[in-house]
Amino acid sequence: MLSKKMMKPLLLGTMLIATSVVDAHRAWVVPQETVLSGQNRWVSFDAAVSNDIFLANYNPGRFSALAVHAPDGTVLDVQNMHVGKYRTVFDVALEQEGTYRIFTASSGLRATWETEEGERRMWPGRGQQYTPEGFAEHVPEKAKNRQVTHALRRMETFVTLGAPTTAVLKPTGQGLELNPITHPNDLFAGEEAQFQFLMDGKPAVGVEVSIIREGTRYRNSQEEITLASDKKGLVSITWNGAGRYFLEAEYKDHKAKKPATVRTGGYVAVFEVLPD
Repeated sequence: MLSKKMMKPLLLGTMLIATSVVDAHRAWVVPQETVLSGQNRWVSFDAAVSNDIFLANYNPGRFSALAVHAPDGTVLDVQNMHVGKYRTVFDVALEQEGTYRIFTASSGLRATWETEEGERRMWPGRGQQYTPEGFAEHVPEKAKNRQVTHALRRMETFVTLGAPTTAVLKPTGQGLELNPITHPNDLFAGEEAQFQFLMDGKPAVGVEVSIIREGTRYRNSQEEITLASDKKGLVSITWNGAGRYFLEAEYKDHKAKKPATVRTGGYVAVFEVLPD
């Protein structure tokens, strides 16, 4: 059985990308700049859950669990966070040269089943937390169409001051992660980028990847790039010009630890592609 420790969020707080939200809307964190030079620079960020890529028009999301890892691995606090009607904004101070990782991640377990009368049931409900005791009490062991899903989700973006570094890019071995073969702050229009997806530290085969460039409001087509990872978990991306991009990846298998029967991974990232 999964322990309480395993089922705690990977960061404090609740992950803002609940499955029900992802189905209809997209959550994102977008930096105003990703590649900077100089000393003691700052970067401002917008974050939201929205109908359109990088256009805040639904709700400000819940981003209290955001963490910032500096180039040397130290954990920094976000500054000047403000939650408005449709967006959350905050700043990050860049006091070291190198690459920073701004992210949030979570792990959770959800059970669904049908009663003898054919009614759908789910546990835990909205606002509830998984516990082994609660699972044993509320989830029938032999219920019809019983499915227990262990869902792991991650959202992140990257900024670099000066020369890019790789220390903060090291995978954690938990959930669906990006192992960037091409540095995420070294992306250029006209150049191919290669990323590897890992699930719990191992290459994830068949990850479904969707990539959309900003500005969908001002064109008739989303110009979505859709890819699937190969047997090594790799995808190669040819960008649709310069700009900021939203990447979303989904993975599912049946290698979950009991009592889960299904393991899912969700990953969202924002990248900036510069002109060639």
